[in-house]
Amino acid sequence: MLVAKHTHYYLYNILPESATLYFVRFFKEYHFENMEINSVKRGFASDNNAGVHPDVLKEILAVNKGHTIGYGSDIYTDQAKTLFREYLGESAEIFFVFNGTAANVLGLSGVMRPWNSVITASSSHIEQDECGAPEKFTGCKVLTVDTSNGKITIDLLEKHMHGFDFEHHSQPKVISITQASEMGTVYTVKEIQKISEFAHDYNMLLHMDGARLANASVALNLPFKTFTTDAGVDVLSFGGTKNGMMLGEAVCFLKPGLSENFKYIRKQGMQLASKMRFISAQYIAYFKNDLWKKCASHSNSMATALNDKIKNIKGLKVTQPVQSNGIFVIIPRIVAEKVMSEYFFYPWNERTSEYRLMTSWDTTEEDINGFVELLKKELKNTQ
Repeated sequence: MLVAKHTHYYLYNILPESATLYFVRFFKEYHFENMEINSVKRGFASDNNAGVHPDVLKEILAVNKGHTIGYGSDIYTDQAKTLFREYLGESAEIFFVFNGTAANVLGLSGVMRPWNSVITASSSHIEQDECGAPEKFTGCKVLTVDTSNGKITIDLLEKHMHGFDFEHHSQPKVISITQASEMGTVYTVKEIQKISEFAHDYNMLLHMDGARLANASVALNLPFKTFTTDAGVDVLSFGGTKNGMMLGEAVCFLKPGLSENFKYIRKQGMQLASKMRFISAQYIAYFKNDLWKKCASHSNSMATALNDKIKNIKGLKVTQPVQSNGIFVIIPRIVAEKVMSEYFFYPWNERTSEYRLMTSWDTTEEDINGFVELLKKELKNTQ
């Protein structure tokens, strides 16, 4: 099965040449030749495509005054870290990096050794969207489990629970889950607790990729700490770029002792920002007046609204429960390609004609109504 996530392809099995050529043609036609159009038109391709929230930009300008010590030794970084500890617990150790790949890869590097392995869903970012960076920079093996909804269960993990203390076998060290998952689904607190207890029983750690952590928090109607620190998560990648920030992510070690020597790992990983105040300022804005919640609540509600409008349309099939800001829907290919010319979005599984629709903090009702009307029109034209 082949599925696509933004400009990356998921190759679960070897595909015929025709399928590969289809995607080459698809991205050439829609992503490159129409790049100028796509940069202006709104769509549902990715929450990364949305702009930066004005409050975040305002905070960046607010700290752009005078001189301050670089590399994180500034009052704004201290303030941002204090805010993180209010949300995650006093023992949390926070390290800012530039992007999500760095947060995941370096966070894992901090708690793993080259003979270890990390177990994750086959749809996860560390398996599909990091260009092999986890293997390259940690030297570790990535083991996967196939899951239809993006969520790992204990039953799926069992097959990798062997070879402990056997020098011919990579040593399982970390289980990595994504919250909200790549399929838009959200782990409950109990589900996370079960996985963390399972990991700790095997003397392993639980890592959480929280690129859309705010969307999960809104979906659960729970504070971050309840389904991270209190649920047994050890290492957290805390994202904000998909929810109104410009750039920057945070590697959060939630248990004492795990961050030892991480400052050296971050430096060697080329992620120590000299002007760190401009990353920190974004998180100050993010937490101020619950901006994170307002943005995530809006994107989640827009996904719900879009789902409500398309789920009963004849010829379409929503394939996953809509729990955050992603909708996965089967659309006839000829219809999808025509709609893409006005509202760009990406295919997820070409073989089943499944597509991913993502809403953002700035998605409007007009976006949804226009998209749905065009979708209905093109479906009617094919009948």
